[in-house]
Amino acid sequence: MTRPVVDPLAPLDPPAREAVRAASRRVRLPAGAAAFRPGEPCAHWLIVCAGQVRVSRVSGDGREIVLYRVHPGESCVLTTAGLLEGAAYDAEAIAETEVEALLLPAAEFLRLIAEQPSFRRFAFAAYAARIAGLMELAEELAFDEVGTRLARRLLALRAPDGTVPATHEALAAELGTAREVVSRRLKAFERAGHVALARGRIVVADPDGLAAAAHASVT
Repeated sequence: MTRPVVDPLAPLDPPAREAVRAASRRVRLPAGAAAFRPGEPCAHWLIVCAGQVRVSRVSGDGREIVLYRVHPGESCVLTTAGLLEGAAYDAEAIAETEVEALLLPAAEFLRLIAEQPSFRRFAFAAYAARIAGLMELAEELAFDEVGTRLARRLLALRAPDGTVPATHEALAAELGTAREVVSRRLKAFERAGHVALARGRIVVADPDGLAAAAHASVT
């Protein structure tokens, strides 16, 4: 299936746009490929043209939490931070679909930040927006009950036929919790009639009930 491709540089003024295009190279990543891994140096600024990249961290016990996704037209805040600080990555980025992206070398990124106001505003606006999203994630993890967050995620992922294309493990990674916790909450939703569970399958049976659960703790 052909994926929509956007021009991520459209917000830039012409001089900055041409400078980025001249200095960057276009790459394609197959689904499942790593854009970067923990410990690797930040050598390029990545901006996605098509596809979707998942950025996550894995704890010492193997538990994954999804920090954010990079969609077409967006850049990666960890890459921006790493380039500005000269630090290595402390998370991993995996292409969830086939991805087309631009890679701007670190030296060119820093030069454009210093010399091109349009590029500087563009990079820092994306950085600020992503930081705001990470603050929301931190607030959810700190204050919202797992069942509440799970209900919201099921509604967000629900397909037109009611199915949720995600495993218990994937949902746990999205919510920053253990797979066993997600399974228990799904069982509670099933008992309440909100979802129907089968082997490898989750179906939202009562969207209104699940929406109510998204605003209240489920025990």
